[in-house]
Amino acid sequence: MTAGSGRSRFRAFGLRTRLLFAFLLVAAVSAGTTAALTYREARTALLETAQDTAVTSFRDQVQQTAFGLPVQGGEDLESLLRDIARKGKPHPWVVFAEYGSVRASSGENPVSTVITPELRRAARANPHGSFERVVKDGVPYLTIAMPMVFKTSPDSVLPSGLVLYAVMRMTDEQVNVDALLMAGRDGALPGLAIALIPGLIAARSVLRPVRELRQAARSMGSGRLDTRIAVRGSDELADLARTFNESAGQLEQSVRELREAEARARRFASDVSHELRTPLAGMLAVTEVLDEDADHLDADTARAVRLVSAETGKLAVLVEDLIEISRFDARAAELNADEVDVAEAIRKTLQNRHWTDSRVRVELPDGIRARLDPRRFDIVIANLVGNALRHGSEPVTVRLRTDARSPATPSVLITEVADNGPGIQPAVLPHIFDRFYKADAARTRSAGSGLGLAITLENVKLHGGTIRAGNLPGGGAVFTVEIPLHTEEAGG
Repeated sequence: MTAGSGRSRFRAFGLRTRLLFAFLLVAAVSAGTTAALTYREARTALLETAQDTAVTSFRDQVQQTAFGLPVQGGEDLESLLRDIARKGKPHPWVVFAEYGSVRASSGENPVSTVITPELRRAARANPHGSFERVVKDGVPYLTIAMPMVFKTSPDSVLPSGLVLYAVMRMTDEQVNVDALLMAGRDGALPGLAIALIPGLIAARSVLRPVRELRQAARSMGSGRLDTRIAVRGSDELADLARTFNESAGQLEQSVRELREAEARARRFASDVSHELRTPLAGMLAVTEVLDEDADHLDADTARAVRLVSAETGKLAVLVEDLIEISRFDARAAELNADEVDVAEAIRKTLQNRHWTDSRVRVELPDGIRARLDPRRFDIVIANLVGNALRHGSEPVTVRLRTDARSPATPSVLITEVADNGPGIQPAVLPHIFDRFYKADAARTRSAGSGLGLAITLENVKLHGGTIRAGNLPGGGAVFTVEIPLHTEEAGG
């Protein structure tokens, strides 16, 4: 998976998409709830209107029709039923009569298949009549049961045993209900499309401060600590912008104070180092004279003279290293590169330090030329070999080779310095190039200044290269320096 596809996937489910989805979800729920409630109320009102009209009309027709009891089946009863059916409202009825074993209707069949046993039981139990909505073979019907009763008093009635039923198709009401449903659905979909516009506007108003915050954070990350966000309004996003501005101001002040303190520390170290150089030069001259006469002094005085001479030499090395570090910190260090024979440069470094004996082994193929600063490359090799001799075990091996990584990247010059010591502890590796870092906390004194590897790192960086420390599989530490291999073009 490429970075572009991962970014696209992230954008696809970004804050804008989530805001729009939430807005549309709320709009859909609101529209759906409103449409459902409206549909339910309209459907109920429509059905109840038709139902009430039919029940009232049927009750009136039954009460106005005189039936002779006991009821006898025949043309007279069917004629009465057809007369009632013709007056049906709001739609035509089919009227059925049941009296004991007598069955008659205004239609072709004397018995209805739509009337349910539940309606018949309700008709016998309720003398004022009952009704029921039934769906038969996908067709909705309204069935009404109206028993004929005798009034025995103003508050009581006596059933006669005759029950009339009216069956009315409600297809027109069903069509109207379906139309309501379609209208609700068709109205909700455009509503969602229209709701997308305010959703986009709302998402834009929310995301604009977020984009400004992202740009401001990116600007601060690039070093522009004076970046601020315009505060608009008094909502939570405005509070966030104010908090960001306050934090940015505090960060800018803290960084300014740290930079000033760092600059003062650098000036102090540089000034002290330069001020110490002159008296140290005089002290070194004196100690050289004392060293020459030490053999003519008594044992205690000679021992003291040699101790003073050794410590003065260490102090001089420390001062020179501090001056060198101060140049790197002040970015005043310059690279004076020239084309050199790398193998010959390494041999000169070893010869100048008298490391040409069996303590140091070399694997230096001839013919490798590169553009290097001879003085700084000399410091790199000297510091690494000297560090290996002090903290590792002999022999120390210096290897040189080149590596062509790929056609798109330049070749690199690789220099390895390895020893046969115990290696570097894993906890020490991340700090090996730190200034004045001591791998052994109990060791307060060392032969070097504690800045050798730090100066080595800075010199390698000045060449555009890298340096790393590690351990060999068979034991021993190894330092690997990689510097881009730039050779002068022919004729250039």
